[in-house]
Amino acid sequence: MKKKVYLILIGIFSLAFIVSAVYLGMYFARSKRQADKYNQLAQIVDNAKENPSQTVPKETQPSGTDDQPEATEPQEVLEPYREVYDMNRDTVGWIKIDGTVVNYPVMQTSEDNRDYYLRRNYYQEYETYGAGSIYAREECDVFTPSDNVTLYGHNMHDGSMFHCLLDYEDKKTWEKNNLISFDTLYEYHTYQIFAVFKTTATLDEGFAYHRMENAANKEEFDAFVAKCKELAFYDTGITPAYGDKLLCLSTCEYTQENGRFVVAAVRIS
Repeated sequence: MKKKVYLILIGIFSLAFIVSAVYLGMYFARSKRQADKYNQLAQIVDNAKENPSQTVPKETQPSGTDDQPEATEPQEVLEPYREVYDMNRDTVGWIKIDGTVVNYPVMQTSEDNRDYYLRRNYYQEYETYGAGSIYAREECDVFTPSDNVTLYGHNMHDGSMFHCLLDYEDKKTWEKNNLISFDTLYEYHTYQIFAVFKTTATLDEGFAYHRMENAANKEEFDAFVAKCKELAFYDTGITPAYGDKLLCLSTCEYTQENGRFVVAAVRIS
């Protein structure tokens, strides 16, 4: 009897192991395909930067989904981003952090199409394992820009998307590199990290950093910056001033319920 139970348990554990192994294999295979697709996009951008064409830039307007309002004056898309913009008109910029895997297009849709890219990649393919895309909060104006622009990205177990942001909990990572390149379709910009913190997205419990797009006045802006620095893991010695433009990179973290890990930066060029 004991031998029979023992064999049954071995069978159950073996089956569980096989199922887990198959799931992990599928997960990492999909992750590899996803990474390859984004690497191809990055290669398009890098090639355009290294080998600028002599063609006249075409005039375009910021646009995502068809229901987004368009600018009244056409603008010229920067050459490195023309092709990726033509491939998907929801593209509003590009984010890169040297020394990390972050080298991605930034997407944005209208408020009527909220979180469209939460589970969809750049090619608008729905992903069952959920890598999604890096995308801007719908209320933010990426181009003007808003006083604060929030970008969302998943904390993927394979290390992709915004997983590497968690390394900035250690000040040594910040000391090694605290600059973020976040270009819009029309302008190149560099941001410097001034605070790294975690909070909860549970309503009325955490710091609603993502809900501040434009400060009503200096007091509101200063209060926002002060809260970021109050929650920060360490002091960077950087305090943005009213009129500066901010960027919040947001991803999930799992030390608290509905946790969020945030890297806040200020535009320096």
